[in-house]
Amino acid sequence: MHFYLRVLGVHRQKEAPDDTLKPVSIVICARNEAANLIKHLPAILEQVYSHDGSTPLFEVLVVNDCSTDDTSAVLARLQANYSHLRTVTVPAEGVRELKGKKHALSYGVAHARYDWLLLTDADCSPASTQWLAKMAAPLAAGKELVAGHGAYNKSTGLLNAFIRWETINSFVQGYTYALAGKPYLAVGRNMACTRAIFLKAEQNKVWNISASGDDDLVVNLYGTPTNYAMVTDPAAFTYTDTPTRLRDFINQKQRHLTDGKSYRGDVKYWLSTYGFTHAAVWFYFIPLLFTSYAQPAIIFMAARCAAYWVIWAVAAFRLKEKKVIYLLPVFDIGWMIFNIAFSPYIILKNKQHWT
Repeated sequence: MHFYLRVLGVHRQKEAPDDTLKPVSIVICARNEAANLIKHLPAILEQVYSHDGSTPLFEVLVVNDCSTDDTSAVLARLQANYSHLRTVTVPAEGVRELKGKKHALSYGVAHARYDWLLLTDADCSPASTQWLAKMAAPLAAGKELVAGHGAYNKSTGLLNAFIRWETINSFVQGYTYALAGKPYLAVGRNMACTRAIFLKAEQNKVWNISASGDDDLVVNLYGTPTNYAMVTDPAAFTYTDTPTRLRDFINQKQRHLTDGKSYRGDVKYWLSTYGFTHAAVWFYFIPLLFTSYAQPAIIFMAARCAAYWVIWAVAAFRLKEKKVIYLLPVFDIGWMIFNIAFSPYIILKNKQHWT
């Protein structure tokens, strides 16, 4: 078992004193997201974060990225009720200097009023009214990069359960690597940072090679053991829906896995070692059952599974995913199949270098 793997602990996060709080710009990029903005934006606008208990110490800046649906009308209606909601519109004409969402995100950061940034997506809802305060607390403590958990809503079906389990897997790996002084993980739907470190990453020559990966890329370029924090408090989670079709999930994972080339060499080494040894355990176990080593193989596998499944059960429980615990044995093998299925794509894509 990977030696970095530790039981995920949810630490009671100290609330930042009111006099250390600074205003925050919550930046959301939206293209044809009218329905999602109606559904999710009010919960973001109603975060509890102020000096006096009433006046919001934050703005919500929605970047309308050339939408052709009712996004503009929806935002106008919401602005009538929320004075701290601002909108900017990416010009439809002209050259897009950055690829994909990065162009709209850069446009939003350039127009944000405040130097503390909290990034999320239009299809996400915060777990509580304390989401903003929990994510801003590490910034108040001097951190520059803050990674939160981007969870998925529960629904029916094995695909939904596996995606939620795989998200736990990713978050726990990121958390344990951060504890080991090797931060690499962030998700764009729940991430805070200072404007200074975002602009520093944006000016790096590798920033515009890929259309995605702005979240992990910032961490891998400039995250350190002292300037990075992960927030594990369930009140600071965000939630969104999982893809409902296998094809959509595969496309999503291909985009995410492509961004793995942005990881530092030591992180890529340990992540690949973990995936390889995880698969090797099962590959070697099955043939050994038909040899004279069957009994020690069974004893070893029983000990390994007991430790592994307990760790993930604790992690799932503390990440509010108790309903996937009973599927851990299935997903343990499923994750091996997942890695094998994606390995050609990972290897081929990750041989590409930034030039």
